[in-house]
Amino acid sequence: MKSFIFLKKEEVKKLPKSPGVYAFKKSREFLYIGKASNIKERVKNHFQQPVYRNNLFLNQVSRIGFIETESEIEALLLEAHLIKKYQPKYNVVWRDDKNFFYIGITKDALTRVFITHQPTKNLKATSYKLQANYIGPFVEGKPLKQTLRFLRRIFPYYTAKKHKKNPCTYCHLGLCPGPNPNTKEYKKNIKNLVSVLKGKRKSVLKNLKREMKLASSLQDFEKAARIRDQIKALKKVLAYAKIFGAAKLVSEKDWQEIQKYLKNFLKTKKQISKIEAYDISNIQGKQATGSMVTFINGIPDKNFYRKFRIKMTPKPNDIAMIKEILSRRFGHPEWPFPDLILIDGGKAQLNVARSTISNQQLTIPAIALAKKRNELYIENKKNPILLKTLPRPVFKLILQLRDEAHRFALTYHLKLRKKFLLG
Repeated sequence: MKSFIFLKKEEVKKLPKSPGVYAFKKSREFLYIGKASNIKERVKNHFQQPVYRNNLFLNQVSRIGFIETESEIEALLLEAHLIKKYQPKYNVVWRDDKNFFYIGITKDALTRVFITHQPTKNLKATSYKLQANYIGPFVEGKPLKQTLRFLRRIFPYYTAKKHKKNPCTYCHLGLCPGPNPNTKEYKKNIKNLVSVLKGKRKSVLKNLKREMKLASSLQDFEKAARIRDQIKALKKVLAYAKIFGAAKLVSEKDWQEIQKYLKNFLKTKKQISKIEAYDISNIQGKQATGSMVTFINGIPDKNFYRKFRIKMTPKPNDIAMIKEILSRRFGHPEWPFPDLILIDGGKAQLNVARSTISNQQLTIPAIALAKKRNELYIENKKNPILLKTLPRPVFKLILQLRDEAHRFALTYHLKLRKKFLLG
C-alpha cells in the first residue's frame, strides 16, 4: 500500500488536485485523516472555514500528508483502512464507535451484505444472533451506500435473511442472485466484493482475468463473456464513479448573514440568491476559453454552468474576452439572469462588465476580484477593499466562486490545448 507523502503546513499549494486521502499530523501523531475528490481544495477549505472542529486542531498541525488514488471510491476505502490503522485523535473525538459506518458480511448460509453503526455487538434480529465480519470504519454513510449500489450491479448480493420462492424486484434489476443461486458463483462474487471493499482492486481484476481465460479455453464462451463484462464494469466504476456529493458550502445561518451583508454592501433591496462568476483561461490568447459558474444560495448548481470558446482574434486581451463572453451570455435570455455577477480581474474588467450589462438594459450589480492581493472592486467605489476585511462567510463564498470559475475555465482550456497539440 502507498505511504503518505508529507509536506510542511505552509506548502498547501504543492498538494495535488487529484482524488485521495489527506492527513494532518503533529510531530509523529496523526490528528485527522480525511478523503477528497480534490485533495488541494479540500485541505484549503479546512483552513478557510472558521468552524469549531477545524479550530480544535489546526494550530497543532505541523505537517500535511497525502496519498493520491485513482478514483473517489479508492479514496473512500483507503480512508477507512487508515483511520482503523492510525486511530487519529480528532476523527475519534467527533465520532464514537456508534457513529462510524461499517459494512457487515454475514456468516450464515445465505451470505448477506448490510451497513451498520455497531460492529462489535451481535445484532439481534428476531430470535437469533447475527454473526458477521465487518469492514470499516467509514466516516460518511452516503458515499458508502452509493459505492455499494455501484458494486452490487457487478457482484449481486442478498440483503434479506430469506428469499421468497419467486424472483424479487432486485432479481429483475440484476442486483440479487435470485431464489436458486449458483452457490459456487455466489461465493466467488462475495469474495471479490469483500476484496474490493478492502482495497484489493488489482488482485480482483487479476483473478477475474484468469477465470475468463480459463472459461474461454474450456469453450465456455457464455461464462467468459459474463466475466469480461464484470471486468469492464468494475474498471469503469472504480475509475469514474462519482460518490462524493457537493458539500454544502455554507450553513443556513451563514447564508442569512451573507445575504444581509451583500444587500447592504451593494445598496440593493433585492435578495441575492443567484450569483454567477466568470473567468478567462488562455496562453498568449491561444485556445482561449471563458467560464460561467453559478451558485444558488451559496451552493454550486452545475445545471447552470456554461463554457465558452473565445471567438475573437487570438491575442492576449482578457478585457475584450470578458466582454465577449458576457455579451454571449446575455444573448441567452432563456438562461435566468443572476442577482450578482463576479468577474475575475480588477477595475478594467469591472468597467467592461458594467458597460456590457448596461448595453443590455439590465440592472445587475457586478464586482471584480483581483488575484494578486485579493482586492475587491465594487461599482461606484473609487478604491478597492481587501477581501480579508469582509465577514468570514462572505470572504469564503467569494473565494469559492472565483476558484470554481477558474477551475472550470482552465479545464476547458487544457482540453482545447490537448486537442490542438494532437492535431
